[in-house]
Amino acid sequence: MTMKKAIVVGATGGTGAVITAELAKRGIPTIAFGRSRQKLEQLAVQLGSPSNLTIAVGDAFNSDDIADAAKETDVLFHCANVPYHEMASKLLPLGEAIMEAANRLKLKVVAIDGIYPYGRRQMSKVTEDHPKQPHTKKGKVRLAFEQMIFSSRWSEARAMIVRLPDYYGPTANQASYLGGTLEAIAAGKMAFFIGNMKVPREYVYLPDAAKMVVELSDHDHAYGQNWNIPGSELISGRDIVRIAQQASGTTKPVIPLGKYGLSLLGLFVPVMKEVVEMLYLTEEPLRLSGEKYERQIGKIPATKPADGIAATIRELRKSV
Repeated sequence: MTMKKAIVVGATGGTGAVITAELAKRGIPTIAFGRSRQKLEQLAVQLGSPSNLTIAVGDAFNSDDIADAAKETDVLFHCANVPYHEMASKLLPLGEAIMEAANRLKLKVVAIDGIYPYGRRQMSKVTEDHPKQPHTKKGKVRLAFEQMIFSSRWSEARAMIVRLPDYYGPTANQASYLGGTLEAIAAGKMAFFIGNMKVPREYVYLPDAAKMVVELSDHDHAYGQNWNIPGSELISGRDIVRIAQQASGTTKPVIPLGKYGLSLLGLFVPVMKEVVEMLYLTEEPLRLSGEKYERQIGKIPATKPADGIAATIRELRKSV
């Protein structure tokens, strides 16, 4: 299969922007769909205003808006997300609007998701066959999201889910655990780090993830399945901060936030209170297996954290 034209819903978000960039780089006609014309135009300029990129302004919760924008496409990338503290009420309606539009137009759908539905790890490297036994509210909502995406009511659409661990990169923003930390370090400000800074964890560099996601989207047999998108190597928060501070030339304090710190901040920033239940992932990290991807698709791009973090800081410093 060769993709004719793609639409990225949520194109200005952390994953959406980098997938839009990868599609444009490959010369695939691409529609960047989002709520804010200003942010979409900004994204187009950042990408060098490629001739194969057009923008469409609309509401991702409105299936008519999506269907109107996606008319000539064959693959839809679902990169839209909802704030942490609104996940329970908004994630499924968002996904349903997108699947409704895709079903109407008989599109292929690539839905970007995370690792929450796996619950506590039961394997040293988590494969796509790992049991899904979430014990958190967000894990349960995300599992319901998977069931909705693969529901038989979308008889005309074909979907896959790609699962990313925590991620970082120039487009990662406050919605990701590490995005806000690296933004603050790049700006020479005091920063917060969510969770334990001593335990090495898995992070994927977003440009690597985008290559894998776009590669998967062009394989017909990949639809109807879950796919793990692994990072390169485990790294602790301390090492992330050391590399980031070295690249930025700053040494402002970085404060780790545990349960109490997050609960306190949650009084002023509601999203922080919601992060508390996910702290188990910073104590007992879950590592994704890329074995299925390597076997069926090919080599996994794996930028070393030292290189990826330094590149991220350099990019972020341009906009400081």
